[in-house]
Amino acid sequence: MAAPSPTPRKFLGRLPLPERNYLADALRTETVGGVLLLVAAVAALIWANTPLSGGYDTVRAFHFGPTAVGLDLSVEHWAAEGLLAVFFFVAGVELKRELVAGELRDPRAAALPVIAALSGMIMPALVYVLVNGVSGGSLSGWAVPTATDIAFALAVLAVIGTSLPSALRAFLLTLAVVDDLFAILIIAVFFTSELNFAALGGAVVGLVVFWVLLRKGVHGWYVYVPLALVIWGLMYNSGVHATIAGVAMGLMLRCTRREGEEHSPGEHIEHLVRPLSAGLAVPLFALFSAGVSLSGGALRDVFTQPETLGVVLGLVVGKAVGIFGGTWLAARFTKAELNEDLAWPDVFAVAALAGIGFTVSLLIGELAFSTDPVLTDEVKAAVLTGSVIAAVIAGILLKLRVRTYRALYEAEERDEDQDGIPDIYEQDDPGYHLRMAALYEAKAAEHRRLAEHAGATREDGDSPA
Repeated sequence: MAAPSPTPRKFLGRLPLPERNYLADALRTETVGGVLLLVAAVAALIWANTPLSGGYDTVRAFHFGPTAVGLDLSVEHWAAEGLLAVFFFVAGVELKRELVAGELRDPRAAALPVIAALSGMIMPALVYVLVNGVSGGSLSGWAVPTATDIAFALAVLAVIGTSLPSALRAFLLTLAVVDDLFAILIIAVFFTSELNFAALGGAVVGLVVFWVLLRKGVHGWYVYVPLALVIWGLMYNSGVHATIAGVAMGLMLRCTRREGEEHSPGEHIEHLVRPLSAGLAVPLFALFSAGVSLSGGALRDVFTQPETLGVVLGLVVGKAVGIFGGTWLAARFTKAELNEDLAWPDVFAVAALAGIGFTVSLLIGELAFSTDPVLTDEVKAAVLTGSVIAAVIAGILLKLRVRTYRALYEAEERDEDQDGIPDIYEQDDPGYHLRMAALYEAKAAEHRRLAEHAGATREDGDSPA
């Protein structure tokens, strides 16, 4: 007798309840942070394109910090190297959690989003290289269009009023997490200046101490925050981009739950730090980084210069084609079946949404063209332009299916028995049907009682009519 063929895995299927709850909490914070990010970006653009632009440049260039330890930095520099370390710390915790308890813990299940994310980074880089190779532009910015900004993407969803089902939101978040990992590697490998081995050695020693304290179960922010600042300062002085320190510390946290724990230490700390990252660190970085001149000439140059055109096409075309193509091919070769409630155009819409590459793209643009301030600003304008175009295209595509998404989202959120667990997760439980029957019977009895009371009122002649 032939062995039964294995059941094909579902792609974009229903998430386990704990994963869904974690995702909902994380994305709620990121959505609020994304709206603040949009506000900060708009404020920066207004500030930099009005008669007050001189004040913007003055504030951004203002230096402060301890000179003796090499940290006399401009406000813009503090935002890029300091505040974004908080953002990358959260990214490190997210990555660790995904690897040990989330979508990436199962290699077979992780293969598809990882391939999709890699394709979504390789294709934009190829588009940029192709445009600049043909036109004789600088190849230094190949990494600029490879990043996805999850907060900006969620803000777009909030603005257009689209509530994606949890499976699509999880896919977008997983793409962003893998995207952040490779962006970190790109920054560490390709944008490291001359190394100061003494400072780098000190940072490594600090990280080892950080790891030992965690393993010994030492508690107290007054221990870890000063140590983290020392590690960050040493990493900055080593020549390695200082945000790498944040990632390294985030990856060291334990993100698996032990018996009796409602949350792992990593989840608890991420819950505390994520609002700081999404609500303060990233918006302030945007405020002091996104302020570029958008005069008619600057916008024209975005579509005529090879470096800027490569960034725009990389974000708008490369991201969408790369993620969708990688996902489709991976699904074919792994025999994963798409969730019957969704369709491949939904995947393409999310792939287009991933073309919003704001925060990390701006950072990489600053690193790639650090010796040419004019080209740096032009590349930033290209990042803004490409992100806006990607947002508009994705918004239109998502709006075409908004009724389907709303129905799926409402089905996931429905909790008629009000026990805190969505009904869709209880439908296979016999006890659920008994509870629902009792609930409907109680409602019917209440309706009968009200009807009898209304009839008695009319008979007594006390009706308000």
